[in-house]
Amino acid sequence: MSDTRRQETRTSALAAALRQARWPLRWTLAGLWAERITRAFWPVWTIALALAAALALGLGQVIADTALRWVLLAALAAMMVFAVWGAWGFRRPGRAEALERLDARLPGRPFAALADAQAIGTGDAASAAVWRAHLRRMAARSRAARAVAPDLRIATRDPFGLRHAALIAFIIAMLFGVPGRLIGIVPEAPPGTRAALAAGPAWEGWIQPPAYTGKPALYLNDIDRDQFAVPQGSRLSLRLYGTPGAVTVKQTLNDQTSAPDKQGGLSLRVDHSGRLAINGAGGRDWAIRVIPDTAPQVAFVGTAERRAGGELRQPFSASDDYGVIRGHATITLDLAAVDRRYGLKVAPEPRKPVTLTLPMPISGSRKHFTQTLIENLAKSPWANLPVEMTLTVEDAAGHVTTSAPRKMDLPGRRFFDPLAAAVIEMRRDLLWSRANGARTVEILRAITDRPDGFIHNKGAYLLVRTAMRRLQAGVAEGLTPKVRDEVAQALWDAAVKIEDGKLSDALARLRQAQDRLSEAIRRGASPDEVQKLMDDLNEAMRNYIRRLAEQQKNDPNKRSAENDNAQRITGDQLQQMLNRLQQLMNEGRMAEAQQLLDQLSQMMQNLRVTQGPGGMQSPGQGTMQDLAETLRKQQSLSDQAFQDLQNRDMGTPDQRQGGRQGQGKQQPGQNGKDQQGGGQGSGDTRGAQQGHEQGRAGERRSLAQRQKTLREELRRQSEQGLPGAGTPQGKAGRDALGRAGRAMEGAERALREGDLSGALDKQAEAMEALRQGMRDLGRAMAQNQQPDQGQRGGQGQAAQDGSRDPLGREAGSVGRLGTSQDMLQGEGIYRRAEEILKELRRRSGDMSRPEAERDYLKRLLEPY
Repeated sequence: MSDTRRQETRTSALAAALRQARWPLRWTLAGLWAERITRAFWPVWTIALALAAALALGLGQVIADTALRWVLLAALAAMMVFAVWGAWGFRRPGRAEALERLDARLPGRPFAALADAQAIGTGDAASAAVWRAHLRRMAARSRAARAVAPDLRIATRDPFGLRHAALIAFIIAMLFGVPGRLIGIVPEAPPGTRAALAAGPAWEGWIQPPAYTGKPALYLNDIDRDQFAVPQGSRLSLRLYGTPGAVTVKQTLNDQTSAPDKQGGLSLRVDHSGRLAINGAGGRDWAIRVIPDTAPQVAFVGTAERRAGGELRQPFSASDDYGVIRGHATITLDLAAVDRRYGLKVAPEPRKPVTLTLPMPISGSRKHFTQTLIENLAKSPWANLPVEMTLTVEDAAGHVTTSAPRKMDLPGRRFFDPLAAAVIEMRRDLLWSRANGARTVEILRAITDRPDGFIHNKGAYLLVRTAMRRLQAGVAEGLTPKVRDEVAQALWDAAVKIEDGKLSDALARLRQAQDRLSEAIRRGASPDEVQKLMDDLNEAMRNYIRRLAEQQKNDPNKRSAENDNAQRITGDQLQQMLNRLQQLMNEGRMAEAQQLLDQLSQMMQNLRVTQGPGGMQSPGQGTMQDLAETLRKQQSLSDQAFQDLQNRDMGTPDQRQGGRQGQGKQQPGQNGKDQQGGGQGSGDTRGAQQGHEQGRAGERRSLAQRQKTLREELRRQSEQGLPGAGTPQGKAGRDALGRAGRAMEGAERALREGDLSGALDKQAEAMEALRQGMRDLGRAMAQNQQPDQGQRGGQGQAAQDGSRDPLGREAGSVGRLGTSQDMLQGEGIYRRAEEILKELRRRSGDMSRPEAERDYLKRLLEPY
């Protein structure tokens, strides 16, 4: 093939490819134009959009005409400058550039390949054939050409996004502005345009309710009814257009004049109901009713609650039609109700009322709510004195409401120690009036004159003496409020030290806790104070038992030398007395609680904590015994559930007997009457079955209630002083008890639903967890006790004295349910076998045990 013919072939192939890709090529070229116009002239249309938005939103109505002309000239000048600058740098795109961009997006650049010529091997037929195949492949690829989208990103040229801001402003102006204003700024508007403008509204009006109401604004031009209601305090805004005086306004919503300003604007507050009339082109008349904003309401709820430590808790409720925004409580001294004796005889110094901020709901509505005012006023000069409290609330409209005063004794901390109470009384007298300064010095000197045996806390004694000397010097020089407050703070610290100071003697702390609780019961303290003192008594009791047990353990000679006639009581008995005391106080039986507390005080005068004759019980052993009892009760409950399951599956004895009677063959002589009689008997049977079903449902409810009681008992035992605190075994034991409690809860739920099989599974899981927990806690106790050789000998002797059951398990509550000894070795294996046989025979004859268990024991005894 000649060169001319090859060139013609190449040109025709390229032309054919370009014809097929003409539309992708044109769109790509248009994209190039869009890219370069955007990059060159984006400031021009940005300024144009911003100017149009400003004018549509009313720029011409808020600035003078001269200023508006300058703004327009500046904008036009800027647009001209940027247009010239853009045209200077603008480069017109060509078809070759569009083809280059289109070809670059295709694999192998097929358009460029079709324009190429074969460089070598033109005379070789095989090379020519390969080249033609290559051109056909490129032509096929060119048919997949698609238009390339333009790249209109100019963030590097407009880093602040001015173009986006102008576009958004323009869209807002078109949606919410008045596009017709764009026409009004043109100096020489065509006649048709002026007519269109004159046909528009001659006025506009809005009513904006207060923001706190949450009501939407009303556009008066769109209201088609003659009357409507708005909240009180709404703002009326009118804009009048055209010649001044062409449109007038008359209103009775506000006492001020309704004359518009120079720009035709009118704004007033809607204070009361009335009429609004707009006279002129497109005028309207409305009767507007004002919805009054009512004042908020506030009231006390219940009585003030005194908490331990002097904390005040006063519930209250408040309401408002739109919501309460703030409130406060004011506390003033009720001087007429004060017992004016001792240091309170003198006139009190004037003090500002105590103001407390009322808590408001953080989330939710404030239209109606109930909250509790919580504040600790234990250090207030009016603590434990009669006061009056008032509540004040305010809404967003400025309405203020104050509740009726409530009289009460301002809650303050109670001091049960006589010395601490005396120091606090002197502090109160000093804060009542500085005229009591000399009297306070004399009384403080008297109570601290001979401190031996009277003031046990040396730190508190030094504080009182230092405060006394400081007060004495202040009285001599003229007592100032600053010195008075310093002395009052020192006396408070001293009283707290005396009341809550550390006691090295555990018994003294226990007796102090008993005295405080007894005093609180006699004075009628609040339930919270009594509960706190009861917790202190429990803690002091546990501390005393632990100290006494440690003393007896570390000094066995002292234990043997104790008086044998001394009163003996176990730790469990003490805990039972405390639990009974707690129950009596919860039920409000304070007289019986006081009597039991007096018995406990007398008992503690001569007390020895024991486990039994000659033994000592550690604080955790009583709880272990309770756990063993819980395990026994759970086993009994599981046996009862198993028996109910058997009765349900096999039927009651009456049902089984009836079934056996009904299995006989029918006699030939049976007639219809017999069959009818049989039907009646069947009805009786169905009635009996329904009765049995109801009975079984009652039994299941009873079992579920017993399971719930057992679960609550386990929870109470777990909350008591379990042994092994802080040890891995103790933690494992507590985890196992937790699993047992959850399994009991599942068993209770299954029993209530009638799922006896599921209940048995959960009960078995609970018993296994209980056993595991007792084993772990027993190991923890064994590690904590660390018995010496003599004690181990004692334990071995106890084992020999019969502390093992017939199966060789050690008795007690240390959690060991088995033995590590070889039971088939030794001289006593025959005796143990005989004991086991006797135990099996005894259990098989016990009719209170389930029938399935007795059948199993009888099968065990058949070979013997």
